[in-house]
Amino acid sequence: MSDNTALHDEDQAAQDAMIAAGANEPGAMGGKAKDFWPSFRRFLGLLAPYKWAFAFASLLGAIGVVLAVAGPKILGEATNIVFEGVLSKTYGAQFEGMTKAEAVAALRDAGQGDVADIIAKMDNFNPGSGIDFESLRVVVLWAVAVYVVASILQWLQGYIVNVIMVRTMWRVREDIERKINRLPLSYFDKVQRGELISRVTNDVDNMTQTLQQSLSGAITSMLTVVGVIAMMFSISWQLALVALIALPLIGVIMGVIGPKSQKAFQAQWKKVGRLNSRVEESFSGHALVKVYGREKAMSEAFEGENEELYEASFKAQFLSGVMMPSMQFVGYLSYAGIAVLGGVMVANGQIRIGDVQAFVQYSQQFTQPLTELGGMLPVVQSGTASAERVFALLDEDEEEPDAVDAPTVPEDGRGVIEFRDVSFSYSDDQPLIDNVSFRVEPGQTVAIVGPTGAGKTTLVNLLMRFYETKGGAILLDGQPVAEMSRADLRSRTGMVLQDPWLFAGTIRENIRYGNASATDDEVHAAAEATYVDRFVHSLPDGYDTVLEEDAANVSAGERQLITIARAFVRRPQVLILDEATSSVDTRTELLLQKAMAALREGRTSFVIAHRLSTIRDADLILVMEHGSIVEQGNHEELIARQGAYWRLYQSQFEHAADAAEGDD
Repeated sequence: MSDNTALHDEDQAAQDAMIAAGANEPGAMGGKAKDFWPSFRRFLGLLAPYKWAFAFASLLGAIGVVLAVAGPKILGEATNIVFEGVLSKTYGAQFEGMTKAEAVAALRDAGQGDVADIIAKMDNFNPGSGIDFESLRVVVLWAVAVYVVASILQWLQGYIVNVIMVRTMWRVREDIERKINRLPLSYFDKVQRGELISRVTNDVDNMTQTLQQSLSGAITSMLTVVGVIAMMFSISWQLALVALIALPLIGVIMGVIGPKSQKAFQAQWKKVGRLNSRVEESFSGHALVKVYGREKAMSEAFEGENEELYEASFKAQFLSGVMMPSMQFVGYLSYAGIAVLGGVMVANGQIRIGDVQAFVQYSQQFTQPLTELGGMLPVVQSGTASAERVFALLDEDEEEPDAVDAPTVPEDGRGVIEFRDVSFSYSDDQPLIDNVSFRVEPGQTVAIVGPTGAGKTTLVNLLMRFYETKGGAILLDGQPVAEMSRADLRSRTGMVLQDPWLFAGTIRENIRYGNASATDDEVHAAAEATYVDRFVHSLPDGYDTVLEEDAANVSAGERQLITIARAFVRRPQVLILDEATSSVDTRTELLLQKAMAALREGRTSFVIAHRLSTIRDADLILVMEHGSIVEQGNHEELIARQGAYWRLYQSQFEHAADAAEGDD
């Protein structure tokens, strides 16, 4: 965050040009989404590290499905035992002592051919015997055992799959965190923070929900479909064909509604990101909105984008809501066909009534997972749309990695900094810094002044390697910084920005942020040197006072004092002060100048300033205009030349004199 804050108003025009140039690049926010299937395959590829655990879970699921699919067949046998026992009892007196064949022949002779066909299909017809309760008990116990074991196995499968999914999304969040730390500062210049936060939070959460809601169920559903088809064909191929008529109809529904639903969810999540950006801007700049009386305009803009999100969400949810009822309707048609044809076949003696009962259950088990798969499709489409946005972030170009053998900054380095013909631009058609050259000796203080947009902050950003030069070289103690490790280079540097940034935590922790190994005594010494100690003792918990949201429980000047103490405790070789005293009052500024003079002693320091009165004692003053150094020297030398620096100084002096006359 502090890196991003280093960009200020003087470079805004160049940043805007860079944003415009990068708006249509692949992976840019709001760009065209990738194809569904490549993104979906990559989405599933996130599970690759757990493939063996996933295979074991699938095996458990397969066994559980086999047992669950066998259940209706077993219960159908129980129905057969009851039905055949009832018929045996009913015709017991009429055919007592006869075999089944003799009873069937007698029924045909009596003109009861339909009943004869039904009895002929029975396996156990014993006139007068009644229901075989012992066989029925065994069959029911088998059914209960099968369903219990199937439920346990499916629960284990779901548990393992959920563990896999949770750990997978944990890895995704870790990858995103590492990715953000590897992205160049230029990336954060061309994206809105709300859009980025939406990808890191909303889109990742949506991916998690997609895996949790669909993956485990999808495995079970697909295995169930395969197992049920096999069982249906084992009972009756005629009824199985009736059931399979649902497949092409379901395919048509998915083929027609699916792509439209995918596009609708893509649009929905893009608009979620835009709305989050709007909310983040509104909250971050809440005071500014009120100052300029823009509450109504912000509210109207929010309402417009919220309405667009409503329309996109309604369309996405409508299309996803249509899919499942449509597939259920197909299932009902299939169910009706099976019931009619099954009844006819029982009457004709082509199938036993228990088998028809089992088949009806199978038809429900067949259409139900297909319907569930159809219901999962919108969820998968929504999750894949979010995955595309996350993958776009993960695929962004990173900073060039440091060389393995990158030279380190010597601990006892003198701190000599040299710019040799350095050139830089945010976009190729708008150069910002052109052939800048100067040398800073150890212990010197260099002040950089110039009008807004001159490139002052960009100059120190190049020194910190927040951006890479387009030409020339920057050397630290004779070594090109481009060849050094960024972490090592920045570890020798302390930076105080114009906009103070404090983290959630205590004042002590925020000061120690500059040096994690600093002792409490060193933290207190830094606080005393930068006059933080003056106001800390007035707080209820002193150094252990927890800073509220945006450090609202301390003033802007006190926030800046804490950031200066943070740089003080770091004891860096190179110190960068970017309008570091602009948020404090004049008296505090005088005290801070004394503290920073002690901090700068023996260190190479860069001071960016608009108020020229604060840099009169600088060893070297660089005057920049349009990305070039037009003058350099100390205060007396530059005043004597009566050039660009003299004009800046005179304009500030005249402005101060006019203000004083106005006060009179």
